[in-house]
Amino acid sequence: MFSDPNGPALVAYSTTCLVLSANLIFLWVYSGAVRARSGKAINPEDAARLGAEHAEHDPAAVARVLRAHANAQATIYPFLLLGLAYVLAGGPYEVAVTLFSIFTLARLAHSFAYLRGLQPWRTLSFVISGLSLIALMIALIWVLVAGALGH
Repeated sequence: MFSDPNGPALVAYSTTCLVLSANLIFLWVYSGAVRARSGKAINPEDAARLGAEHAEHDPAAVARVLRAHANAQATIYPFLLLGLAYVLAGGPYEVAVTLFSIFTLARLAHSFAYLRGLQPWRTLSFVISGLSLIALMIALIWVLVAGALGH
């Protein structure tokens, strides 16, 4: 019933980690690129060093990227912790790859939709990623209870 924690589920998890980390790094770097194009800096020392206009608040385009990044962090970090626990608990590969794939695709779609301001796709991808996160929690509980009962 349970899979080897060092088997294919770990490969699926590791691949998921790489893709989701790349998503976070892209959003981080993209926020800097958008900020540089705006010609504004919110820190006085950055404005002085870069010869940019000092602003009290981020321009709207920068704020959008930062919100997308914060939203991604709020779901990706719990998912990665739960996913690791699931793999270490010996959760079945088929469940792992299904939930990991759905979550990852939904988060990538959400980042794209957020940056482009695409509704209802942003909300739909957020809901799908949230539901897959809840499904992972349930799957982890199932594996832990089954393990505790010796099944």
